[in-house]
Amino acid sequence: MTDSLHQVKEALGVRLRELRLDAGVTGVELARRAGWHQSKVSKIEYGKTMPTDVDIRLWCEHTESEAQIPDLIATIRNIESAYLEWRRVLGLGTRRRQQASLKVEAETEFMRWFEPFVVPGLLQTAEYAEEIFRNVIDFYKTTNDLDEGVSKRMERQQILYRRKHRFHFVIAEQAIHTTVGNNLVMLGQLDRLLAVSTMSRVTLGIVPAEARYRVPVTNFIMFDSRMVMVENVTAELTITQPREVALYRRVFDVVSEQSVTGEAARSLIRKAVEARLQT
Repeated sequence: MTDSLHQVKEALGVRLRELRLDAGVTGVELARRAGWHQSKVSKIEYGKTMPTDVDIRLWCEHTESEAQIPDLIATIRNIESAYLEWRRVLGLGTRRRQQASLKVEAETEFMRWFEPFVVPGLLQTAEYAEEIFRNVIDFYKTTNDLDEGVSKRMERQQILYRRKHRFHFVIAEQAIHTTVGNNLVMLGQLDRLLAVSTMSRVTLGIVPAEARYRVPVTNFIMFDSRMVMVENVTAELTITQPREVALYRRVFDVVSEQSVTGEAARSLIRKAVEARLQT
């Protein structure tokens, strides 16, 4: 879990400890009243254990601070939403996740997106997206709503043509060589990237394979300078802590500096096309 999430959990723990101290109740006594193991109170107060809604209600009941219950429960739910396991995000299928992206993207004027292995979702063809979703559904064993998920992803791409929105995509060269589907799918996707690279609101950068290693990287999306979303194997992270957002901005600046754009980027894409036509 990221530092910002841990700090938020610690801040919640401090708040709960203050309620306990203000009530003149020891940790041992609170645990006894709530029917918990005595170590649970300290784990919650030091941010090591996330309290449930029931825990919050018991804590406030036994510290005579019931008025704090709604706000505290809202706090823990906000924390939970910052770290969403894929089993929850995709539990009802891929379409719902795509729908959630529509709102976030509509509220963003400048999006920065880095991908090391695949083409960013907003630039994918329907065939490429279909193969991506098919693998996601199979890997996570989620509801199979393949057609609906692809359709919603294609709908998301309308944001590329709307005024007051700008986009800077940076991909590693590997992304144009990673085979998603088959050669026919890839040729269509590469042609799409050639077209996108000429759009006035879009900057497409490609980091050449021989570029020197400079910073640790993972896929991430920056929404203006207020939020970063990162996808790992188990969960989706939403990062809003300014210090962490600034670090991701520094990473993006580095990979952007290393990337080639315009005709140089199109040259790399054309070479990838030629390589596939020869196979």
